[in-house]
Amino acid sequence: METDFLPPHLRKYVVEQHYEKYTPVDQAVWRYILRQLKAFLSKHAHECYVEGLQKTGIDIERIPRIDDISKKLQAFGWRALPVSGFIPPAAFMELQSLGVLPIASDMRSLDHLLYTPAPDIVHEAAGHAPILIHPEFSEYLRQYAQIAKKAIISKEDLDLYEAIRELSDIKENPSSTPEQIKNAEETLEKVGKSISHISEASELSRMNWWTAEYGLIGKLDNPKIFGAGLLSSVGESKWCLSDKVKKIPLTVDCIKTGYDITEPQPQLFVASDFKNLSQVLEEMASQMAFRLGGLKGLEKAIQAQSVNTAELNSGIQISGQIVEAITDDGGKLAYLRLQGPSQLAYADHELSGHDKKYHSHGFGTPVGYLKVHPEKCPSTFTENEWAALHVEPGKNTRLEYTSGVVVTGTVQSRLTKDGKTVFITLSDAKAEFKGRVLFAPEWGTFDIAIGSSVTSVFGGPADREAYGETSDFVAKRVPIPKYSGAELTRHDHYGTVRKIRENKIAGKELTTALEKVVSAHRMHFPNDWLLFMEALEIVNARAPQSPLKKQLELDLASLSGKDEKTKGLIHDGLTLAGAL
Repeated sequence: METDFLPPHLRKYVVEQHYEKYTPVDQAVWRYILRQLKAFLSKHAHECYVEGLQKTGIDIERIPRIDDISKKLQAFGWRALPVSGFIPPAAFMELQSLGVLPIASDMRSLDHLLYTPAPDIVHEAAGHAPILIHPEFSEYLRQYAQIAKKAIISKEDLDLYEAIRELSDIKENPSSTPEQIKNAEETLEKVGKSISHISEASELSRMNWWTAEYGLIGKLDNPKIFGAGLLSSVGESKWCLSDKVKKIPLTVDCIKTGYDITEPQPQLFVASDFKNLSQVLEEMASQMAFRLGGLKGLEKAIQAQSVNTAELNSGIQISGQIVEAITDDGGKLAYLRLQGPSQLAYADHELSGHDKKYHSHGFGTPVGYLKVHPEKCPSTFTENEWAALHVEPGKNTRLEYTSGVVVTGTVQSRLTKDGKTVFITLSDAKAEFKGRVLFAPEWGTFDIAIGSSVTSVFGGPADREAYGETSDFVAKRVPIPKYSGAELTRHDHYGTVRKIRENKIAGKELTTALEKVVSAHRMHFPNDWLLFMEALEIVNARAPQSPLKKQLELDLASLSGKDEKTKGLIHDGLTLAGAL
C-alpha cells in the first residue's frame, strides 16, 4: 500500500485492510444492505449514484477491497486508503485536501444493520465513493477540505471527539458489557453538556453533516439523496424523504443547526445543485479566522484553548496556544502572547532554531507600527532605516511602537525572508507596556516577530510535521473483536450458505445442503433472521417447490413479530428475494 506521498504525520492513520478479518456474517450484512440500497436509491438518489457504484468498483455481493476502489477513483482525481474507525477531524480533512478518501475498513454488526454511529466500510465506500464521480461535487469536497483544515478546533471539540469515538468503539465491539456502554454514554452526555461555545471546527462539521453526510439535492418538494450518511443507511434513506422530515433550502445558516449522531435527523437541507454547495461554503469561509485575521481571529483562537497559528503581514507565522491579545488605547493589537510550546515559521516551514523546544515556555511579541515610521510596516524597512534605529549586531536599540510598547536591548541578529524583515533577536532585552513588564532581561533572548497586523489566524501549527504530535492528531485503533465458540459456529453457518449460493448448487443437492445448515442454525440461533432470509432467497430462485421454502417462510413470519425494526428488515428482504 503506497503511503509515501503522505506527510509523515498522516501515515500513522493508514492501516491494512486485512480482508480476511471479515466474517461470513459481515459479508451477509454487506450484501443485504447493498441490495436494499441499490434497489431504493436507483430511484431516489442523485442520478450519478448507481453509475458511481459501478465506476468505483463497489460490488453488491461482497465487501470491496479498498485498494481496488482506490485504483478506480484515480480516474476521478482521488484515491482511497483504509483507516480504523474514527480518525481526528483535522486529519480527515487534511487527507481529503490531498485527494484521499479515508475509508474506515471496519464493518458494522448485524445489530446495527440499519445505522451505525461509527464510520464503517458501508458508509465510506458505498456512501462517499460513488458521488465522487460527479466533478462538481468532487470539487466541492476538495474545497471544503482545504477550508476545513484551516478551521480552529477547540479543546472542547477534542474532548467531544474522544467521547464519541470511545462510545462508538464500545458499541461496535461484541464483547462490550452493558455497563461499559452505559458509562461511555454518560461520559458523552457530560462532555456534550460542558460545551461552552461553537468553534469553527464545529461549524464546519455541521456544514459537512448537512451536505456531504446528510445532504439532499434538487427540488424542495421532491429532492434526491446525495449525502453519504443517507446513502449508506437503509432506514434513514427511506425515512428522510417522508413528510416527517422537514426540508429546508440550504444556506450558510445550516451551521446554526446542531445534530445528534445517535438519532434520525428531524430536518434536512436541500441544495439546489452541487454548485450551491460551493457558494454556501465560500460564504462560510468569509466568516472564518483564517480570512478575517485581526482581533476577531485572535479571539477565536484564545477561546479555543488549543494550538493555533497567527500569521503577520510580513509572512512570519507564530504557532502555539494563543492566550492574550493586548490592545492599545485605540483598540488595536499591541502585543501577542502565547503559552506553552511555540513555533516560528515562514511559508509553513519552521524557522531553524525556533522550534517548540526552544520556545518551550511560550512566545510573546509586539505587533504594530514604530513611531519613527507610523504608517510603514517595519518588515519593509530598508537597511538604512534599520541602521538609523541601531538595529545592527552588537548595537543597543530602543524600539518605540505607536501602541506604547517600548523594547530595549542589544541586537544579536535580524532575519529577512523574501526581502522583508521577519524578526529581530535581542539580548539583555526588556519590553514594557503601560508599566507592565512583558519581557525581562533574565528571561533570556527576546525574539521580536516583525509585522504591523495579523492577517490570518488558523487551526493547528504552521509546520505540523516539524511541530510534532498535538492532541488533535492522536492515532488509535478500533479493538479487534474476540469471538466465542458459538459465534464462530454462527460464522460457519453463514459461510456454508454463501458457498451454496456462489457454487450455484441446485436441485435435490441444494435442498439437502440447506436443510442441514438451516436446521443447525435454527437450533443454536433461532432469532437470527438474516441466514433464514439468505436461504429463502436461494430456494426461491432455484428450488421454489422445495418444502424447505414453506418452513423458512414460517421462521421469518415468526421472527417478524419480534419488533417493528425486525419486521421491516424482514419485509424488505422478502421483497427483494421475490417472496412477496
